[in-house]
This record gives sequence, C-alpha cells and structure tokens, in this order.
Amino acid sequence: MKRKITMVQYGCGKMSKYTMRYALEKGVKLIGAFDIDENKIGKDAGLIHGDKKYNVKVQNASELDAFLQNNEVDVVIVTTTSLISELEDVLITCAKNGVCAITTCEEAFYPQNSNPKVFKKIDKLAQETGATICGSGYQDVFWGNLISVLAGATHKITKIIGKSSYNVEDYGIALAKVHGAGLTKKKFQEEIASLDDISVEERKKLINKGEFAPSYMWNVNGWLCSKLGLHVTKQTQECVPQIAKNDLNSETLGMVIPKGRCAGMSAVVTTETKEGITIQSECIGKVYDKDEFDCNDWTIQGEPNTQVIINRPCTVELTCASVINRIPEVLCAPAGYFTTELMPENNYKATALDKYIEFVGDCGCCGHDCDCGDDCNCHDGHRCSEDCDCN
Repeated sequence: MKRKITMVQYGCGKMSKYTMRYALEKGVKLIGAFDIDENKIGKDAGLIHGDKKYNVKVQNASELDAFLQNNEVDVVIVTTTSLISELEDVLITCAKNGVCAITTCEEAFYPQNSNPKVFKKIDKLAQETGATICGSGYQDVFWGNLISVLAGATHKITKIIGKSSYNVEDYGIALAKVHGAGLTKKKFQEEIASLDDISVEERKKLINKGEFAPSYMWNVNGWLCSKLGLHVTKQTQECVPQIAKNDLNSETLGMVIPKGRCAGMSAVVTTETKEGITIQSECIGKVYDKDEFDCNDWTIQGEPNTQVIINRPCTVELTCASVINRIPEVLCAPAGYFTTELMPENNYKATALDKYIEFVGDCGCCGHDCDCGDDCNCHDGHRCSEDCDCN
C-alpha cells in the first residue's frame, strides 16, 4: 500500500485504550473518534484513558455518517455492545459509505446463526458498496483458530469441549448487564434464564425475527462448524447464574454486589452435527472475587485426545490486538459481511499494517502494475474487479 491505513474509532470506552494505541503503533493513522457519552465528546481521544494526546477530538456518534462521507476512511473499529441488533445502525452507516468495519461485538463474530435478518441486511448493502464488515477479537483466536489448528492435528474427533472465563469488569457496563451482574436470582431467572426455556421451534422463530439473545458461544459454535466443515443438526443453550460467595465491589456497575446475588453467568451451548461430532462450549462472565482469574480450557476428544489450558490470558489486550491485526485481511477480503473463518488465520504483524495490503494504491485502483482502464470497478482502493489485469 502506498499510504497509511486510515482508521476511525467508534466507542471510546475501556477497549479503545488499546485498539487506538495498538493501531497507531502499527502505522495506522487515526483520523476520527466517536462516542455517545457527553463526558467524552470534545476531549482528545488519547487523554480519555491515557496521558498522550492523539490530536483527535471525540465527536458525537450521530456525526459518524457525515464524517465518513467527507473523509477517506479505510476502516472503522467498533468497540461498544455485544448484540448485533444494537450495532445495526453503525454497521449500516459504514456499509452505506463503502467503509470497512471490524467490531468486538461477540454476536458479530458469526451472526448468521443468531440474527440472519440483520446479517443479510448488512451483507447486501456492503456487497453493493464494496465494504467488508466482520467481527473479531479474543474469540477469533482463542475460541476459533486455536481450536481449528488443534483439530488439524487430530485423526478422529468425537467431541470438542471448551470453557472460558473473563472478568466483566474489564469490558464495560453493557457487557456486565448482559451477564446479569448485580441481579437477584429471581431477576436473573426472569430477565435472562427464562429466555432459553423455550422449544427448538420457538427459538427458530426468534432467530428468524432477529429477536434471539445468543450467548457468546452460540456464535462461536457456528463459526467452528463452518470452519471445520460440520453441518449443524441441533443447537441449544442454557444460562446459569454465577452466585457471589462474598460481597463484590463493581466499579463498572457502580455498586457492591451483595453475597448471594448474581456476579454474572455461565452460558453453555451444545451443538450436534450431522458428522457425529458434538461441540459443547461454556463461557463464564462475572465480576471476579479476589482469588479468581481468566482461563481458557479446550479439549478435543478423539484420536488422540488433546487439551490446551491457558491461565490468566490478558483477555482485553488479546481482544484488541486480534482486532487490529485483522485490519489487512479485512481490507483485502471480498465485499459483504465476511466472517473470519473464511479469512486467513490471524497472524502476527511485525511491521506497519499497510505493508500487508496487496491490492491498495493511492490511485483508487490497485498497487500492481496493471492497466485497469475504464473497466476497473475498484471501490475506495481496496479491491479490484474481475476485469482488472492484476486478477
């Protein structure tokens, strides 16, 4: 690529501290930052969670559309909420303007199996404008590609079992609330657990209407099945409260969670496949007690059995690094909502990210020595049509 990649940060919460710094340190040019929080708007994006100025003022989220129309933006990094229905407007805005977007939204990792309505809407528009939209983060590597690589060293698989835990304090208030942190057992049953006490047919109707609330592993299991070439015959999920054994101080919620209330929840997703392989994955998200820590534990049962245990992963930093390292693959991917199991594995980028872009040039066409002429349909400089001589 003949110029720096340009990036916009959407959502200036805890995750943005790392996504912005990591992007800048990998040679990306930060040209915009947006948030809905009035206390952040007008402040320098670098000073919200750090002590270094980025010379980029945080703007109101409502101004994103006009900004994308009037500036040359390659990618928008979205670090806000966990459900794709809550991100529909911002992802549509990116797609409408032909701008690529990567989000840490957990459902966005593989939304076609939980909200096909929104997925198809974004996919259609992005294909029309030449944008690529996807979800990435911790699950891209630690719940996805790590497992598929281990599967590649296995002769026969009968079952895949995964268990991962994380402290909701590290991710902000939206995620903490989705996990039921601070609720009574009764409220948890009414507001969260009861949503899964339904038949398979009822769940299908909710999914088709875009009203299903998936746990994170729901989308991970779908991603894994797609990556491994498995065909889903049945999938269920159960949400179980994680009860606080002691009073827990939650800075994110601004409260002390009393002993006996919900510190968060465990969500177990079981997927059965036509190939006879079962995937059972569990994610535990809660406000941690003083002796608890993040872990990631996966077992592949078959011939041979393989287990990998990662204790105390830096989940937040790994999430953000995964997203930033994905930028080159996203800019070179086909247009549409293109999930990451269809992309190359998320490899380490040792130098500036623009060095990993093969099909971008300042001319709005491509960086290769070719004669695109009037037949080239490149959009915003990140992919060439079939008529281009470089294909």
